[in-house]
Amino acid sequence: MKLWKLVTLCTVSLLILSGCTTSTPKPGDKAVVDSTLPVIELTKNGVFVDMNAVAFEWKNITDPRVKGIYVYKKVIAKQPQEDKQKKEEKEIDEYYDTVNNRFSTHYMDKNIEPDTQYSYYFKTFSDKAQSPSSHIITLNSLPVLQSVSWIHSIEGMPRSAKIIWRPHPNPKVKAYIIERKTLQEDKWEKLDTVEGRLNAEYIDNDLKDNYVYKYRIRVVTFDGIVSTPSEMVKVVTKALPNPITGLVATKDLPKVIKLNWDKSTNKDFYRYYLYRADKLDGSYEIIAKLHNNLFTDDIKEDGKSYFYRVSCVDEDGLESEHEKVSIQGMTLSKPNAPAIVEAKLVGSKIELSWSQVDSRTKDYVIIKKAKKGWFDTVTSEIDSIPNTKYVDTEIEPDTTYVYQVYAVDKNGIKSEPSIKIKIQSKEIEAQGAVGAVKNNENVSTPIGDTKQEDTQETIIPVDDFN
Repeated sequence: MKLWKLVTLCTVSLLILSGCTTSTPKPGDKAVVDSTLPVIELTKNGVFVDMNAVAFEWKNITDPRVKGIYVYKKVIAKQPQEDKQKKEEKEIDEYYDTVNNRFSTHYMDKNIEPDTQYSYYFKTFSDKAQSPSSHIITLNSLPVLQSVSWIHSIEGMPRSAKIIWRPHPNPKVKAYIIERKTLQEDKWEKLDTVEGRLNAEYIDNDLKDNYVYKYRIRVVTFDGIVSTPSEMVKVVTKALPNPITGLVATKDLPKVIKLNWDKSTNKDFYRYYLYRADKLDGSYEIIAKLHNNLFTDDIKEDGKSYFYRVSCVDEDGLESEHEKVSIQGMTLSKPNAPAIVEAKLVGSKIELSWSQVDSRTKDYVIIKKAKKGWFDTVTSEIDSIPNTKYVDTEIEPDTTYVYQVYAVDKNGIKSEPSIKIKIQSKEIEAQGAVGAVKNNENVSTPIGDTKQEDTQETIIPVDDFN
């Protein structure tokens, strides 16, 4: 057991020492050439060329003196013509790499640019010398892989674009790089990568309406080679539907606002959106989604005003512009309230007269309140009064009466009330009005029989029944 541990320790120590002293041999500045050392000879098909790598294969080396092979490399293309001629006149003598084992018969160089010309030669080496140079091998790396041979775009899609192409025939292709730019951009932008050689479409979303985009494709191989770009294709996204024209709204209908507009001329029309707001610059909300170009907005209020906008929506959900055009609609306003001219207590009657202020007035309504004591108040309505005078014969003593007159139009819309008229059957009170008359001064001409003049009293409006 102790012997086994000792052997193991010695083995590890030797490996560590060996690792510390091993280094890659390089040719010296003054190399000794030994013509008896074997010269590298490539096999019949000993050169393999790709876009980003080259490889060599040579015949076996049997001379035990050989420790390895020196590799010399030179780039002889992609140079100005003058420099290229000078370099060709010189012998290629640039050390590049070392193969440390004489039993190796292959070498691969991955530091290669596509479509570039290189020269190589090899030398075997021993502990003390180098062999003569092998024949110079001049080669050209393969050009960059061509992109897809066919690409096509689908136009007129809503806020999106679709690109399709023919899958690349080369099995080394790993993915497709999608590049895009607009008419306003000078450089192509990498947009996305589509994995898988057999994938053959890409859809670009969240685009602008009626906007021009350009696309092209590069393929990328499993070893990272990116191809030349494909042909460029252009896409114009779908335009928004044409805006609505001819929008009108009524202002003279009772309790409703009717709207209509010109029919949409868009071929793929789907429906209309109707928006409404309280103010011109207010917050507009959708109140209806319609297939017809008319709408009746039931308001149930007199003189109510709204602002409206209408948009057109197509089958793809694109909505036309509508923020620039708003129209005001309004329900028919109330008639103007009548103006009370005179109120008289004539014996056991109260006579009222007023003037017609609004030409829309068809008839009148009087609201009458009678109050006895502190709490008992009786309200009654007298409607369908065809003229501007009324005589109330239902009068009780020691009672306070308050009258208000309303104008009513042909649609049944009632005006705001006139000012209040307050009369007491026991005595006359006149409060709260400019030009109030008391103690029978400047009494208006009585309505009715002049024999009752000593009992006639003129009443003027008051502000508050209480």
